[in-house]
Amino acid sequence: MTFQRIVVALLVLVIAGLGGIGYVEWKMAVQVRTLKAFVEGYVFDEAVLACEQAKSSTPFKWNGGRSTSVIGLNSVKTDKYSVYASYTLVADNVYCDYDPIKRKAEIGSNFLERE
Repeated sequence: MTFQRIVVALLVLVIAGLGGIGYVEWKMAVQVRTLKAFVEGYVFDEAVLACEQAKSSTPFKWNGGRSTSVIGLNSVKTDKYSVYASYTLVADNVYCDYDPIKRKAEIGSNFLERE
């Protein structure tokens, strides 16, 4: 009888622990989405301006473009010390990666090994 009580108590603790972990992970995901949306909103105007002014043989026209979309904020970790951020926009099948740290735009770049 004592063994059964111990097993039931451990099962209840495991279920409560998993529930707690799920709740904390859900709260963190909400905060990360909020932070990402804030950063993307803050960077959007700069990205559009930099992409339209970037020198390239293929012009990037966000304003007046037929098909425009925001891929969003991406990051690539090349080694354990470096994370490279990029905010990607697409206008009429022309990709533009904007680096919010360097404030530099590259049109048709190969940021995420894009073909």
